[in-house]
Amino acid sequence: MKNIVIGQYVPGSGFFHRLDPRTKIIAVLFLMVTIFLLETITQMAIAFGVSLMLIAVGRISIIRVIKGLKPIFVLLVFTFVFQIMFNQTGEALATLNMGLSVSSILFLLAWTVIWRLVARMIKRFGILLFLMYVTGGLAILTYGNVWVSFSSFSVTVYEDGVVMSLFVVMRLLIIIMFSTILTLSTKPTDLTQALEKLLHPLKIVGIRSEDFALIISISLRYIPTILDEANKIMLAQASRGADFSEGKLKDKITQIVSLLVPMFIIAFKRSEDLADAMESRNFVPGKPRTRIYELSFAARDVFASFVVLLLFGASIYVKVFL
Repeated sequence: MKNIVIGQYVPGSGFFHRLDPRTKIIAVLFLMVTIFLLETITQMAIAFGVSLMLIAVGRISIIRVIKGLKPIFVLLVFTFVFQIMFNQTGEALATLNMGLSVSSILFLLAWTVIWRLVARMIKRFGILLFLMYVTGGLAILTYGNVWVSFSSFSVTVYEDGVVMSLFVVMRLLIIIMFSTILTLSTKPTDLTQALEKLLHPLKIVGIRSEDFALIISISLRYIPTILDEANKIMLAQASRGADFSEGKLKDKITQIVSLLVPMFIIAFKRSEDLADAMESRNFVPGKPRTRIYELSFAARDVFASFVVLLLFGASIYVKVFL
């Protein structure tokens, strides 16, 4: 939970920190559309390099971005394996003859025990240990059938499956990095004001942009706060002997319930405190509000918009003519 960076703002003086938030929101939308216009692995690799360059230009810590990717690591691995397993087009690269036997099951059990012991001692490299466990499991299923085999099957890896796996994973990573750059370099108050300005034309159809922007801003602002509270509760319960990673399924459900109850109480208390704070500042829904700092465009916003439009135009050209 403490690695989630959604909604967190990191103060800084980088290029993206000085951009108008309206420019950043529109730029992220255009860049996401640009990513979906790309069709080849080479184009996606170039886009991935551009996204890393943007992180460097914005002086955003790549370590923080990588930590923010940990919660979706399982999704990325599942997507990668799913594409390899079920995309059976192109040239066959390799065929793995796997099977189940008494020996392979015993080896898998022993490998699982070893992996769990190592994972408990070395907690900083959980992702690498998980990849090592999966690789070892595949090797056991392939070469560990030496005694009483009772089932066999084969898995063929195709070229298009590998290419599509890398393509989809890189697309997800790029989109997440763009959204992470936006939240890390934009204050929640500036994000609210930018959304309010951008959605102002919706008043024609009866939608109040101020309320909509306020809802989004509060949601983004309190995601890291609620997660921090949840982490504190888990640490407090762990100090009393609770273990959320061990035990039977019934015990885990009981521990999750014991976590959810104080979480709901804290969420309601936070909402009441927020309502009192807004009322003390004379907040009235639907009424015009003043701000200390008004948003304004600068030359750097024009430059950033030009670069984004150039990338967008290049993706359209590649899509249509190449």
